[in-house]
Amino acid sequence: MEVVCLGILVADVFAQPVSALPQPGELKTTDGFLHSAGGCAANVAVNLRRLDRTVSVVGKVGQDSLGQFVVDELGHQGIGTQWIRRSSSQPTSATVILNVRGEDRRYLHCIGANRDFGAPDFDPEVLHGAKILYVGGYMAMPGFSGRDLQTIFKSAKQAGLMTVLDVVIPAGSDTAAEDVLPALPYTDYFLPNNDEARLLTGLATAHEQARELSRHSPQTAVIVTLGHGGSVAVKGGRVVETPAFAMDSIDESGAGDAFAAGLIVGILESWPLDFTLHFAAATGASCTRAVGCSAGVFRFQEALDYLKQQDISLHKTPVPAQ
Repeated sequence: MEVVCLGILVADVFAQPVSALPQPGELKTTDGFLHSAGGCAANVAVNLRRLDRTVSVVGKVGQDSLGQFVVDELGHQGIGTQWIRRSSSQPTSATVILNVRGEDRRYLHCIGANRDFGAPDFDPEVLHGAKILYVGGYMAMPGFSGRDLQTIFKSAKQAGLMTVLDVVIPAGSDTAAEDVLPALPYTDYFLPNNDEARLLTGLATAHEQARELSRHSPQTAVIVTLGHGGSVAVKGGRVVETPAFAMDSIDESGAGDAFAAGLIVGILESWPLDFTLHFAAATGASCTRAVGCSAGVFRFQEALDYLKQQDISLHKTPVPAQ
């Protein structure tokens, strides 16, 4: 198993795009609904399988039909599910995603079993033979503390794994940089988006945010993603700006998780950071071509061919931003 994806697991229901949300008491029709296993850990794992990588998932679901659905869906994708635990007190986390044409998505979310996930649910044996440990949805698992993250990442580094950290900061939550900073020395790649990095640093621009976070751990590649604005990465004082790719977008759900999967592939391939970020940007953009978090994501060779069409080559290293 090359990659272990630890984090939030969700049963997702996507509504096909509609022209507007219904008014109170109004019935509005859509062309259909998509049911899928979601959440950062599941989305990244499924996209890694699309990109020809082997992966296991660590997380928690409820003892209900939605929990069984999540486990079965991941298993059908060839993803290792033996490390997924069941909550005895919480239902499976679920999200309803409402898509309105020309507008950003709306979400209704139940935290559910992700609330119960903690260090006792993690078996270090899952790391055996793996190359990368990805943690996604950190700070959206109330039972998984900063100390838990630091301990698990430290164990992963001692076992020779690379570590990738992505965060989800729920609206209205108490956010402190102290929840993240102790784990950064054991983090090889940190992937906050611009809003999350603003909450963690109090700074406005991606360059300021990335530099501030990097100051606490210079060996960590801090990559602040900006959606349509691309990304800004800082590692050891070096700054790399990567533009986003424009595609006909239907649903932007999961684009960040697809970006993370592309980044992980670049790490496994030992590509330079510049090309890795272009590959991640291409996989992230491709996610938006279809409803859901994975159906539109490029296959491995598709992504490489797309980059060639954009005149971006592994052997043509862009000039870093100054």
